[in-house]
Amino acid sequence: MNKKLLLPYGDTLDDGKVQLSFSLPCPCNPTGDAAAKATAEAMGLYDVHVVHSSALGEGFSFYVVYGMRKDPIDISTLEVRDVETQAMSKDEVEAFIAEKFDRPLVFIGASTGSDAHTVGIDAIMNMKGIHGHYGLERYKGIQAINLGSQVDNETLLEKAKEHRADVILVSQTVTQKDIHIRNLTAFVELLEAEGERDNFIIVVGGARISHALAKELGFDAGFGPKKYAFDVASFAVNALFDKMRHQE
Repeated sequence: MNKKLLLPYGDTLDDGKVQLSFSLPCPCNPTGDAAAKATAEAMGLYDVHVVHSSALGEGFSFYVVYGMRKDPIDISTLEVRDVETQAMSKDEVEAFIAEKFDRPLVFIGASTGSDAHTVGIDAIMNMKGIHGHYGLERYKGIQAINLGSQVDNETLLEKAKEHRADVILVSQTVTQKDIHIRNLTAFVELLEAEGERDNFIIVVGGARISHALAKELGFDAGFGPKKYAFDVASFAVNALFDKMRHQE
């Protein structure tokens, strides 16, 4: 395999320059600046400069540093897991449903746990969508049920069974201390404990969600930033069709 080596660059190709920002639990003073420089150097950077520092309250500070990296990465060795389904347009999704299914498909979604943010789930499900991409409520052949925010896992499963949902969409915005990991894991475990895992296509989305993480946690797919209703719908309808064929 041919190597493909890459270095970051700032001013000139392959100069290795990077910019980092981070917080430290120390006062904003010369010692704090030295600590920020040492932190960047410990990451493998050299020629480090602290270009900005500010206090974040008593005993905490924020830094922006510039540095350079010597060692390139070989992107030919990277393993990347992504949703393999080719994204279809809204019209194509609607035509696919009309051709492959004899009834409307039910998508139910929520921001779960203590997560009070609805921007993500609304962007996918609400009729107006986001950035010019309509949400699932506008799709012919899809019944979209948006339960909103702060929905516990038990309630989401109960509502999914009540509405005979085909697809469950989970949105996670709050990620501090990996609370989203615990919540998502608990949801999959609940489905398995109730014997319901095989009855739904389950999809998770959020700013720190990747397809690889979703699969690791037991979901069928995961969607991160810059993904829209047509991305989610394209995967889900294909997954449902494959599931239907295997059950025949």
